[in-house]
Amino acid sequence: MGVPAVMTMGEGGSPRSPEAKLGMQVEDLWDVQEPQLSPTEKLNACFEGVPVSAFPPAPENQVIEIKSDTSLAEAVKILSQHKILSAPVVDVDAPEDASWMDRYIGIVEFAGIVVWILHQSEPPSPRTPTSPSSATALAAAANGPKGLDLAGLDFGSEFAAATSGSFFEALTSSEFYKNTQVRDISGSFRWAPFLALQSSNSFLAMLLLLSKYKMKSVPVVDLGDGKIDNIITQSAVIHMLAECAGLQWFESWGTKKLSELGLPMMTANRIVKVYEDEPVLQAFKLMRKKRVGGVPVIENGGSKAVGNISLRDVQFLLTAPEIYHDYRSITAKNFLTAVESKHHEVYPTLSTMVTCKRDDTVKDLILMLDSKKIHRVYVVDDDGNLEGVITLRDIISRLVHEPRGYFGDFFDGVLPLPQNSRV
Repeated sequence: MGVPAVMTMGEGGSPRSPEAKLGMQVEDLWDVQEPQLSPTEKLNACFEGVPVSAFPPAPENQVIEIKSDTSLAEAVKILSQHKILSAPVVDVDAPEDASWMDRYIGIVEFAGIVVWILHQSEPPSPRTPTSPSSATALAAAANGPKGLDLAGLDFGSEFAAATSGSFFEALTSSEFYKNTQVRDISGSFRWAPFLALQSSNSFLAMLLLLSKYKMKSVPVVDLGDGKIDNIITQSAVIHMLAECAGLQWFESWGTKKLSELGLPMMTANRIVKVYEDEPVLQAFKLMRKKRVGGVPVIENGGSKAVGNISLRDVQFLLTAPEIYHDYRSITAKNFLTAVESKHHEVYPTLSTMVTCKRDDTVKDLILMLDSKKIHRVYVVDDDGNLEGVITLRDIISRLVHEPRGYFGDFFDGVLPLPQNSRV
């Protein structure tokens, strides 16, 4: 069922939002493309003709940045309060006239924080000396009325998987956690400092970085003042697409069924998943190992999903650790139940299993992703069994394709991720 084009228009015939205005700019380019081009080629040409400077700025024109000497605890609060997954880290020692390459040391994200937490929960290697970043160092800092004597735990190979509910209370109340600064976990940053676009680069380049090259956000820098002007996220692109419903270029693509576009790309047998009685840290370990942003929680003895855990959900273990204190082991089910009861008003769809069917259209999916502010949808059959998963990146990757030689040899030897990146 088509959506009237007037959806993109506000009162007086003007675009209803900055994203809709951008969509109409693409529409103007669409109308003048050569008729012999395929719809995909036309979209590529349109997005190549729009500079990233045209993308609407961050809310209130404010790019959230975190200083390198900020404590990890404060960084988690900043990311949580602003409901963002990552933020650029400003080097406090950089001179005022530094270039952007010298001003920033990287981007801190929940994925990197998960890596750091798992590193604390794992036993020190018997072949290497105990270091201040090991779990035994944390034990010394965390002992006390509220602390957990980690030295008394069994440091077996399954330590991280069997961590009790009080581990996070011990971690977050320790001086070790409070004194760890963002720059101390810089080994988990992906680039040096990160990939960025200039305002004159094209929309197509930005879309390719967010899809084929697996970036979750793309900073846009001003070379003149060496600062970030905007940060374009996968979620922001999906919101822009939702605002373009009704425009001809969007409808020609958006009305296709998911199966017509080759979605889901990840089928049921390849989905990384955890069962409801497994420890929640196992979910985060799997996300780190498999490099995925979320996992479904499956009912015991079945194939139906009862919830979803994402990398960003680690914030709930750090900002409200007391709600897990009485759990002998925080299972995936315990975690979902606790988050649902504690954070439902702020994050109403957090632990909810959002699903779709293969014969839904990509427009249906985009509107649902945007309205619920989520990053993945699970594809199910008529009985509710998992058939696949679709992420924001999957959708963007079906919107454009990379022309031959588009980035030259820029990415040769850069991908996969650097060795010092543990995410």
